Amino acid sequence: MTEDKKSIPSISVTYAGNGASTKSNALGMRAMQERAYEKRGEQYLLIKSPPASGKSRALMFIALDKLANQGIKQAIVVVPEKSIGASFNDEPLSKYGFWADWRVEPKWNLCNAPGSDNGGKVNSVEVFLASQDKVLICTHATFRFAMDKFGVAAFDDRLIAIDEFHHVSADPESKLGQHLGQLIARDKAHIVAMTGSYFRGDAVPVLAPQDEAKFDSVTYTYYEQLNGYEYLKQLDIGYFFYSGSYLRKDGATDKTILDVLDANEKTIVHIPNVNARESTKDKIKEVEEIIGGLGTWEGIDPATGFQLVKTPAGKTLRIADLVDDDPNKRDRVSQALKDGAQKNNRDHVDIIIALGMAKEGFDWIWCEHALTVGYRSSLTEIVQIIGRATRDAPNKVRARFTNLIAEPDASAEAVTEAVNDTLKAIAASLLMEQVLAPRFEFKLKTPQSGPTAGFDYGEGGYDPSKSNVGFNQQTGQFEIEIKGLVTPSSKEATRICQEDLNEVIAAFVQEKAVLERGLFDQELVPEELTQVRMGKIIKDKYPELSEDDQEAVRQHAIAALTLTQEAKKRALGGENEPTSNTAFVDGVRRFVNVRDLDIDLIDRINPFGEAYAILAKTMSEESLKQVQAAISAKNTALTPDEAKEYAKRAVQFKRDRGRVPSATAADAWERKLAEGAAAFMRFKKEGRYGE
Repeated sequence: MTEDKKSIPSISVTYAGNGASTKSNALGMRAMQERAYEKRGEQYLLIKSPPASGKSRALMFIALDKLANQGIKQAIVVVPEKSIGASFNDEPLSKYGFWADWRVEPKWNLCNAPGSDNGGKVNSVEVFLASQDKVLICTHATFRFAMDKFGVAAFDDRLIAIDEFHHVSADPESKLGQHLGQLIARDKAHIVAMTGSYFRGDAVPVLAPQDEAKFDSVTYTYYEQLNGYEYLKQLDIGYFFYSGSYLRKDGATDKTILDVLDANEKTIVHIPNVNARESTKDKIKEVEEIIGGLGTWEGIDPATGFQLVKTPAGKTLRIADLVDDDPNKRDRVSQALKDGAQKNNRDHVDIIIALGMAKEGFDWIWCEHALTVGYRSSLTEIVQIIGRATRDAPNKVRARFTNLIAEPDASAEAVTEAVNDTLKAIAASLLMEQVLAPRFEFKLKTPQSGPTAGFDYGEGGYDPSKSNVGFNQQTGQFEIEIKGLVTPSSKEATRICQEDLNEVIAAFVQEKAVLERGLFDQELVPEELTQVRMGKIIKDKYPELSEDDQEAVRQHAIAALTLTQEAKKRALGGENEPTSNTAFVDGVRRFVNVRDLDIDLIDRINPFGEAYAILAKTMSEESLKQVQAAISAKNTALTPDEAKEYAKRAVQFKRDRGRVPSATAADAWERKLAEGAAAFMRFKKEGRYGE
């Protein structure tokens, strides 16, 4: 890697820090909790909200109301692992203005009980169900075994609250997903589902569409959360490519983890899984090399088990090693990190090195840098890791997430594997850009369009002669006018356009063929992705929607992805640093600064163009050529399904223009439509579409 290569943020978002998300109302509820409590009467409620936004307490408020006022007998809180059970410990809510306190009898917090999940703990669930007590805390595993043993009817008239809901899956092999489906089919229990990430890395939906339609959603965005903090005002997301080993220099210009790890930042380092390409297969030695590279080892703190390391600058670092499997060592370190008396002590620990721990539910408010080595196949895992750094804390102004990824080497096998890893890392980065960006609300531009109260339209105000960009600083919401935009007509399509565009974009950027072509196909006609590929994803994901509503969702999703990418391009200066604290908003306005922003213009933009530009700055030229060659070598012939989609759009082209697409047209998209229509007729003649 050459010396000018560096870690470049794929996006840097600056927030207002207006304190809105941390202020409480008269009942002691913060903004997200108040929003969730307003829907406390819903039988099925899905809360999608970032880490640290207060989902646990929101559940307490809702559960107490259901127990007191909605005829619910008991509340069962289900968490993925025992450590997260502590989030639902007793809470004196009346102290802050609420009308009741949250109380859990110690014997009913099964996360603290000894024994296996399918032994005494399941029997305890049975005893609880027969008791007059109100609240039980258990793991996902305990709940699964209890459902198997006692049946779905045992949970009638009870609230089942599922924390970290992304662990559920509509896959038939998912036991928790099956049990959830049984509860919904019986329709006698109430369900509150909570998650900071509604994405699954395996692209399997969390809920079947017919089940998801029964849930009312509360969505609280990352932007709302971070915009309302008191201290944290900037979040950077970036990836960094290295050659050779991430631990040591193999050549004069190679870089290592120590070029990215800043000893002055509170950091969580996640080293690669032992089966990952980036791993040396000796996790203990990897930790030793990281610690040795930071300074001189001075022993172990006897009280906490933290490693003490003196840096060349004279600072003594306190490093928590969660990688060592020795239970005597790791348990002591883990307990020291959970010490409630040290929660607000910034000097308690400086760096945490982990492998599978310190992810979801891990609360260290001082973390400024989440540094992850190796790609993560699960988008959920990345969202959770980033969430470790997005807590608000005094004097914590900036936080960042960095993903270190190995460049391809010379062998063909390694190149293929590295290409897959790179694509997954970029997909995760693109999705996080959407998650962190302000929320988009798109409006059809008409002669009757006008300004909306509460939105700022920039210098000069609202201009009726062109498309306008309004921004609401308080809510972190854009309102953007687009000519030719299809407006959703059904309630479900409207909900998707307002709340679930990131889920649609996640499916799009996770499709390997989409990323390969969007990043590396120099002959790409953007509409092949924006119209055909995205159109197919929408049809597969929402088959119950009408064609017009499917097109509305497609347009809204592509507009959101493209606007974010174009804003990023304009917001970052030559050194990839934000130009101002309103850089992202200004970037959107500069892109929309045309007389009429229309959906055809948006469809003609490759939404992955800026991602490629950043890739070219971070990856060596030789490696980039290897990746390009690996992608170009693939067969890109049209499939029957793709040809059918092109043929449909060719029919629409004929309706709009009064002629069929020409195979010799100057416009590349028109030529592609003609090619697709011809392929469709050929496949049809061959009987490829059945009867």
